[in-house]
Amino acid sequence: MKIHNVAFELEVYDALDELHDADHKLMLKAIAARKNAYAPYSNFQVGAALRLENGEVVIGNNQENACYPSGLCAERVAVFQAGAKYPGVVIEAIAISATSLNYQVNTPAAPCGNCRQSISEYEVKQKQPIQLLMMGEIGTVMKCNSIGDILPLAFTNSFLK
Repeated sequence: MKIHNVAFELEVYDALDELHDADHKLMLKAIAARKNAYAPYSNFQVGAALRLENGEVVIGNNQENACYPSGLCAERVAVFQAGAKYPGVVIEAIAISATSLNYQVNTPAAPCGNCRQSISEYEVKQKQPIQLLMMGEIGTVMKCNSIGDILPLAFTNSFLK
């Protein structure tokens, strides 16, 4: 038997103001996007903002539905919108911010499994990692270099040959 350790680097900032200018601006777009989330059932609002290599920023927010599986997370809204509006343009980074109407979210919100898989698909497609910035409503901001860091055993198109 062999044991393999999987590790990755994670930058942790104590507050939003510690981010570099471009990342700070991107997170502010995610915060603004979360304010328009449609989350009448969970009261958990998530905003996402993508920075593309052409300088465009694409936003998304979660869209709930009374039939829960029919809703869509903020990250996938943004990624799919970028793919539809700017096909072939590389996604450089995605900022994610979450809040709740029921309590204060002070820890970073990472993408769910479905969102990780969707972002992974775009990393494979563009042959370039997508940087992730994650935060709650306030407090710590986490930054990693690729969705592969938090989804190390991703299911990719290599399995479908």
